[in-house]
Amino acid sequence: MSKRAEGVKRSRWRNAARTLRPAATAALALFAAAGTIFTLPLRASPGLPHSLRSTDAPARLTVTDELGRTIEVPQPVLRIVSLAPSMTETVFALGAGDRLVGDTNACDYPAAALTVAKVGSVQAPSIETIITLRPDLVLATKSLNLDATVEALSRLGVPVYVTDPHTVQDVLNSTAHFANVIGESDAGQALVASLQMRLNSLRQRLSGVPPRRILFVVWMDPLISIGRNTFITDALTWADAQSVVETSQDWPHVSLEAIVHLQPEYLVFAGPHGDAGVPSLADLRSLPGWRDLEAVRDGRVAVVSGALARPCPRIVDAIEELSRDLHTDAVSETTR
Repeated sequence: MSKRAEGVKRSRWRNAARTLRPAATAALALFAAAGTIFTLPLRASPGLPHSLRSTDAPARLTVTDELGRTIEVPQPVLRIVSLAPSMTETVFALGAGDRLVGDTNACDYPAAALTVAKVGSVQAPSIETIITLRPDLVLATKSLNLDATVEALSRLGVPVYVTDPHTVQDVLNSTAHFANVIGESDAGQALVASLQMRLNSLRQRLSGVPPRRILFVVWMDPLISIGRNTFITDALTWADAQSVVETSQDWPHVSLEAIVHLQPEYLVFAGPHGDAGVPSLADLRSLPGWRDLEAVRDGRVAVVSGALARPCPRIVDAIEELSRDLHTDAVSETTR
């Protein structure tokens, strides 16, 4: 590409960024109606794998995301913006963290994600900021990001790949597919094979072991737990755990009196950063209702990583961690 042509493209991005002010959301519709499309510039990077620098790579790759949307992704993918913590983690797990040029305020793992340019919150990212980052690909998830965000970016010609995993197995499949999209198929296959091997090993170790009846605490006041169709519930089954709350609601409000009647064997809390923000055992033993639970009296309270609620490769770490807490005799520290 000539310097003049590249200059014209960069000018288009700068003009778009100046026009798309957060207070003028109606401008998005105007740009879409005018059919304004911004071409994403491809830039060489000497640090990329040889496969990504190949001159034989197609200019664009047509893929189908997990919502069934057909999108065209520039090849190679050199500039990525993530709008979900799970996708940020997946990018780093695939060894492509150096290509992540933007993520959200909620993207806090790994530590390197904290140094990436922030585009705002998960549900209200700045379209203007995303545009100025000139991404080849934006990543989103159905469960967290708004359809309006995906639609606004798509109208501006920005490819948005949306994931929608509902089970742990879906996470592995999603990781492998996404790896192909960004040109990391080998890394994706190796990562998924390793995760699958660990899950299979864990299932074998827990074979024949009765599942623990647990209460998964999302929030204490009001008490909120999980329904049987949530992603977390599926993750719990891999750790040989079964929720005492049986409902089709995803995030049911339950009465503490009902939980006292059910008497779960364990209480499970998932802290975003270990046990930070999670009540201590001493606190639970001092609280009305909670102190009537045998699990509290006997100290059967497990605190696991917040990764248990994130559909990304680190979910396997959290599953192994919980299985060690619930089934110490059956699962040793050498699970991994």
